[in-house]
Amino acid sequence: MTYSSPSSIAPATPEASAPWWKFGHVWLVIAGPAIVVVAGFVTLWLAVSRPDPVVAEDYYQRGLDINKTLAAEQAQPSSMQPAVKGRNHAATPQKDQPR
Repeated sequence: MTYSSPSSIAPATPEASAPWWKFGHVWLVIAGPAIVVVAGFVTLWLAVSRPDPVVAEDYYQRGLDINKTLAAEQAQPSSMQPAVKGRNHAATPQKDQPR
């Protein structure tokens, strides 16, 4: 068995490595944040180009009018009765119908 001394071994020279953009896992790491940034810009564009509809100036008065209409409908129960309630109680005697 021959033994060579450590000084006789040639020092290892590092091989030239490929640039970072040639490694696939680097692009995998970069792709996640890049997709989030693009999605953020798309969301910003959607928010700016399609504004929310403005609430009507007289929204409170419209609500009061709806409440008045509903109260008037409850005052005359048989004329504006929901279809299911009217159908289910059509054969029920008047005295046994729910109020």
